[in-house]
Amino acid sequence: MKTRQQVMKSYLINTIALALVYGVLLYAMSSGSITRYLRGILMTIFINIILATSLNLTTGFLGQIALGHAGFMSIGAYSAALFVKYIESTGVVLLADGSPTPQGQRGGGRARLLGGVLAALFGLLVGIPALRLKGDYLAIITLGFGEIIRSLIENLSFTGGAQGLKKIPRLATLDAVYIIMVLCVVVMFTLVRSRHGRAITAIREDDIASEASGIHNTYYKVLAFTVAAFFAGIAGGIYAQYLGVLGAANFNFNKSIDILVMVVLGGMGSLTGSIVAAIGLTALPEALRFIPNFSDYRMLIYSVVLIIVMIFKPSGLLGRYEFSLTGIIERFTGRGSKAKKTEEGGAGK
Repeated sequence: MKTRQQVMKSYLINTIALALVYGVLLYAMSSGSITRYLRGILMTIFINIILATSLNLTTGFLGQIALGHAGFMSIGAYSAALFVKYIESTGVVLLADGSPTPQGQRGGGRARLLGGVLAALFGLLVGIPALRLKGDYLAIITLGFGEIIRSLIENLSFTGGAQGLKKIPRLATLDAVYIIMVLCVVVMFTLVRSRHGRAITAIREDDIASEASGIHNTYYKVLAFTVAAFFAGIAGGIYAQYLGVLGAANFNFNKSIDILVMVVLGGMGSLTGSIVAAIGLTALPEALRFIPNFSDYRMLIYSVVLIIVMIFKPSGLLGRYEFSLTGIIERFTGRGSKAKKTEEGGAGK
């Protein structure tokens, strides 16, 4: 059991590490070291981290397979896109020389929040009836929801129909998206480590025993599902404001499977595992482009790597373990082993 001092130390180390990464990011942006191509990869990584960690709440911590995450992402994307296009139509200047104006930054932030709220609302409406089921039945219902949303997007006029939605103001900046990603992950870490998170995990372990011990299973299932949908909507809003164009094909069944693969590969029940998998699975295909004789087979190699990892590590890269900077530092300095010996000595007395 960690003491209060150890917890505060862990928070401080993580905060310093995140601040250093942010400082390096700002320096690279100001010096022109980040090309347009690299910017696209980093933006995609940040979006995928939000998507993978949020789906892990439902699939990993709650233990319910959901295949409609791309549907919630699409709701957030189109809501945010339509909102900023409406603001722009009123005469508000959102972009100047390709960069968001102060009004554009505020408008983009409100649009992303609106996308998250609307996605959460749909998550609540779908979750209340759907989460009374589990296993294959829940997977089929969420899959159907995702396909219904995609079909509506293709056939409604205000979403651009089959031609898609174009000329969306590109208000997503790399530094702002990094901060949003960090805030989303911090909120999810806080949730899973709270009493609500412990209740959600208890349902995964044994829903009958959790119900018997006084946990309201339906309430916590819907809570996890709604929170996951909210963050998927946030990711969708960022996606829309980064690309500047949307189409229903961006949110098909394959997109939901891609997100699920990140969760399974990283470890169902490990947020840091989802982060590692999101980074690896986004960067690996792009890295293979630059290897001679491998660029034509990069997706084949990508698939083979996934198969090998699943054969030798079926629980995922991290399983249910959470990666800790504090633990690594203590291991290198030898403090972790000393503390463990002290605890064992105290227990033996």
